[in-house]
Amino acid sequence: MSRQAELDHLVIGALTLDEGVAWCEATLGVTPGPGGKHGLMSTHNRLLSIATPEFPRAYLEIIAIDPEALDPGRVRWFDLDEGRVQQQLSQGPQLLHWVMRVRDIKSAHGQWRALGLDAGELLQASRLTPHGELRWQIAVRSDGRRLLQGALPLLIEWGEVHPADTMPISGVQLRSLGVGSLDAEFARRALAHLGLQGLGGHSGAASFAVQLDTPKGLVSLQSLS
Repeated sequence: MSRQAELDHLVIGALTLDEGVAWCEATLGVTPGPGGKHGLMSTHNRLLSIATPEFPRAYLEIIAIDPEALDPGRVRWFDLDEGRVQQQLSQGPQLLHWVMRVRDIKSAHGQWRALGLDAGELLQASRLTPHGELRWQIAVRSDGRRLLQGALPLLIEWGEVHPADTMPISGVQLRSLGVGSLDAEFARRALAHLGLQGLGGHSGAASFAVQLDTPKGLVSLQSLS
């Protein structure tokens, strides 16, 4: 089966973007690059390449609710409006979710729906950058919830411009990503259904976990459940 999907990016949730930047510097040993504002969700971010030969466009996103933005009029992505999540983020930034890039999001969305998965509605989003406008489609549930508590990623399809194309080498690389929820076997089947195979498992209670090679050595992160 040809690969229809690949890892796009990891999501680190933070109570504030400044806290996220400080966490990145202290934990990974690097300062994240610039990001932007998401008018659709009233969030903002900073970005950092974690590219590998297998996933040459993979990056890490640090995201927080934008205090200067208006209420988006809908539930934000990544469970950011959940009181429980905000309470946990008040203890410090944490690995929150991951996003999978697909070539045809309508097809991928339909395949997951056929498996009984509600990946949400397909939304059009964009933001301006110094290198051009980023445009993408992303599947977000109306309740903002992560699929299988994060064991399954959000689906995204980018337009002509991808944010990683202009990111410098950061010194941080993804070493591994493993699914480990109660529904881990079903999650891996759903991912393999789109051609994303070879993900491992992990022994913790979190829905997924990652390992990153960084200037500070190997860093292991488990997702916020």
